Amino acid sequence: MRMIILPLVLAVLLPACTASTATDTEPAPRRPNIIFIMSDDHAQRAISAYTDELIETPHLDRIAEDGLLFRNSFVTNSICAPSRAAILTGKYSHLNGKIDNLSPFNPDQWTFPEALHEAGYRTSLIGKHHLQAVPRGIDEFRGLIGQGSYYNPVFVHNGDTLTADTGYTSTLITDYALEELERNAAGDQPFLMLYWHKAPHRNWMPDTSDLAGLLDKKYPEPATLRDDYAGRPAAAHADMRIADMFTSNDLKVTGEFQNPDPGTGGATFIKNPNFDQVKNFDRQLGRLTAGQRAAWEPFLQRVGQEWQRVKGTDEELGWRYQRYMQDYLASVKSVDDNVGRVLDYLDESGLAENTIVIYTSDQGFYLGEHGWYDKRFMYEESHRTPLMIRYPAMIEGGRETDALTLNIDLAPTLLELAGVTATGETQGRSLTPLFTGATPDDWRDEIYYRYYQQMDSYHRVARHEGVRGDRYKLIHFTEPGFEGYELYDLEEDPQEMENRIDDPALAAERERLQGALRELREELRVTD
Repeated sequence: MRMIILPLVLAVLLPACTASTATDTEPAPRRPNIIFIMSDDHAQRAISAYTDELIETPHLDRIAEDGLLFRNSFVTNSICAPSRAAILTGKYSHLNGKIDNLSPFNPDQWTFPEALHEAGYRTSLIGKHHLQAVPRGIDEFRGLIGQGSYYNPVFVHNGDTLTADTGYTSTLITDYALEELERNAAGDQPFLMLYWHKAPHRNWMPDTSDLAGLLDKKYPEPATLRDDYAGRPAAAHADMRIADMFTSNDLKVTGEFQNPDPGTGGATFIKNPNFDQVKNFDRQLGRLTAGQRAAWEPFLQRVGQEWQRVKGTDEELGWRYQRYMQDYLASVKSVDDNVGRVLDYLDESGLAENTIVIYTSDQGFYLGEHGWYDKRFMYEESHRTPLMIRYPAMIEGGRETDALTLNIDLAPTLLELAGVTATGETQGRSLTPLFTGATPDDWRDEIYYRYYQQMDSYHRVARHEGVRGDRYKLIHFTEPGFEGYELYDLEEDPQEMENRIDDPALAAERERLQGALRELREELRVTD
């Protein structure tokens, strides 16, 4: 791996940071610090900088208000570990090797944190890593094991597995992040901190401080909650439905409320016998301290009583949706509250002016659209991901861009801002030309997507690839038994309810997009 360090790059990129009377004896501008904040499964629609229909996120909104909001930010493969691998390497799944959650990730391959480490940055990763091996080039690693737990999690610290911490995971991750920031503030190195949250990943267990009044909150149902999947056989086949795939782990219905009347059959939650969510929720409850369990007990009692009232009635789907939103959005609130603690520290310590702050998620998520939870599909809600960047030295606050961007763009962006060039390693493009809010004429017109995970795995989502432009999207399903194309006009049909692949009015667009798909596969060196 050949790397070029460009010590004068910030003098070129940041003329405002260099005084007009600068002389050769003056020190070069300090390279920017970087705080890369990532959550897990955070939908754009659950950030009020994008829309306030579901939740207010005042602290996350501060990043957009003081920086740049990306309206059309997308992932290359909408599933957790592959998305993280794409972010770290700046490469699509077929080149970094992490095509699904089950395949191994090669920890010896180049990543942008390692490049920054070699260029003199102090590097840290605090929170959820999800790629198993302790990454190279990280000075301070405090990572959750696998998915981690919402309460009293176990961390691995620089290779050593610790005893369980007592507390709520979003708060504990932030406590450790703030400790690392204090060390960085006392030193003289520029730093990169990957501050990566578990929340709001399934099973959405809110903090005890957010349980009071939570069950009284009501949220608007999405228009497609009762989608019948007409004309979309792959969508109809998927097991992601709130109506009949949610389990006690998701709804928080404990065992005492599942079969109260012998002979009635009780509640049916579980479709996959190899993934026993009832036992999983029991295990999560078993992790709670006595005080935590006491805070949860009245909440669980009311949930169980409500379940007994609605199960098997016309109210059941609506109740399931509300239960989902109540817990999911409370989990988002914990992320927002804790991000606020970090932003406050940057302001109070004087680090804010020279620190790049990025907020994103490893992908989007369905919040009842098409009747679903989870991700994986190339449909908008999971293909999109939030992205906001704050950097006072280069970005005027309150800007937005509609340019098509990808998660693989983050690595080359941060390397450029740090004055480091990694030759021939990334497939993304630096986002710095978008920092003014304008889109350059040579910016990409379409983006490529591919989902690989086997259909006999969780959620039974058919393998597919596709291409998306500003208005039209073509999805090519490659799964045996579901082969075929879907075509959507996102301007006329933003909810993607009408597959127009056979519409003569869009025949020319279909042919153009199929050609674009072939060209992108060749350009990106896609293999089967």
